[in-house]
Amino acid sequence: MVDKSALGTAVITGASSGIGAVYAERLAQRGYDLILVSRDRVKLESGATHIANGTGRSVRVLPTDLTECYDITCIEELLRSDSSITMLVNNAGFGSTASVLEADADRMQTLINLNVTALTRLTYAAVPQFVQRGHGTIINISSIVAIAPELLNGVYGGSKAFVLAFTQSLHHELQAKGVRVQAVLPPGTRTQFFSVAGTPIETMTEERRNRLMSPEDLVDAALAGLDQGELVTLPSLPDKAEWEEYEAARQRMIPNLLRPEPAERYRSAPQT
Repeated sequence: MVDKSALGTAVITGASSGIGAVYAERLAQRGYDLILVSRDRVKLESGATHIANGTGRSVRVLPTDLTECYDITCIEELLRSDSSITMLVNNAGFGSTASVLEADADRMQTLINLNVTALTRLTYAAVPQFVQRGHGTIINISSIVAIAPELLNGVYGGSKAFVLAFTQSLHHELQAKGVRVQAVLPPGTRTQFFSVAGTPIETMTEERRNRLMSPEDLVDAALAGLDQGELVTLPSLPDKAEWEEYEAARQRMIPNLLRPEPAERYRSAPQT
């Protein structure tokens, strides 16, 4: 039986609603104490009270805007100084359904700041502490658009491709140091994501709405993948072999990418 007192504390960003709120509830049920990070103080405090009353775990809230450097620095200092922290769930982020001709460049910069910069900085703050202790877990929420960028806004897809590649690289660097990492690639999920992105769920066709996964199903699948030792978890993919084949093809290509000479198709005589 798991000693729940030994699990430590999970820091969850974007924890006031949706996927982050479900992670908070599920991890508390597993026995983690929590530090919940989000901009919405009211929702954070309400969720924290509900979870603490229901599980008996310690739940702290940190109303924080992770697009602001000062706020990021505060969470970085927490990750460096609190030795009880054993898990970081990088969930905070937002998306966009606007095309390159419609999207606002300043908003796209904010998207990058949250989806990429904040996630990277918090990870860099947590990893040295986890390595020093010989254990720790980092869960990075990516998206299926990391491998299917045609589905949504290109900046959002690019940000989530970064999260996937970053997580794979972290695994390569940290797997022998006791630190576990996981990238979770959600499909469309029934949260506030689409309203923020510019396409509210209520404006979707019934067929499209019916293809959205619930955040509860998403998180339960993601945690099952974590329990199974997966590096990359795709909750909506029925056949795991498809991802394994995709990843195996990528790995097979790596040696050829390192060749010193151009491929033959690029060495034909130039046309005059």
